[in-house]
Amino acid sequence: MSVMGKMAEGTAAREYLTFRLDQEEYGIDILKVQEIRGYEPPTRIANAPAFIKGVVNLRGTIVPIVDMRLKFNCAQAEYNSFTVVIILNLHQRVVGIVVDSVSDVLELPADAVRAAPDIDSAIDSGSITGLGSVGERMLILLDIEKLMSGTDMGLVAAE
Repeated sequence: MSVMGKMAEGTAAREYLTFRLDQEEYGIDILKVQEIRGYEPPTRIANAPAFIKGVVNLRGTIVPIVDMRLKFNCAQAEYNSFTVVIILNLHQRVVGIVVDSVSDVLELPADAVRAAPDIDSAIDSGSITGLGSVGERMLILLDIEKLMSGTDMGLVAAE
């Protein structure tokens, strides 16, 4: 489905959890977020790609942890007191993503979302649902399920 097709699907306002990676601000559908936790070093899995930091045991569920800064080729990926893990619930699969910080939850009306330009980037362009404008801020809106089901990630089965 094209980006324009996706945008035409929903004309109502949607809520997004916003987070920072390096200098950029991203937004993901708040309905996919299970919880937000402080960063704790996960247990490393041998031969896993570098952006998969390992796994954590979250109340009996083994959760893979993806460092989005490494996945998106950010210049630096250092862990500090603002580093958090967003726990996502995607198609009955729980996945954690490491981000620099969580900003807030924003409600964006459909007319505040524009189509993303079709350019080569570290992110699969099909995983970007649009660009949201909030005053002077620009949010890169991600289809996190599609991103996690990509061939290099393979963490969530595609629908």
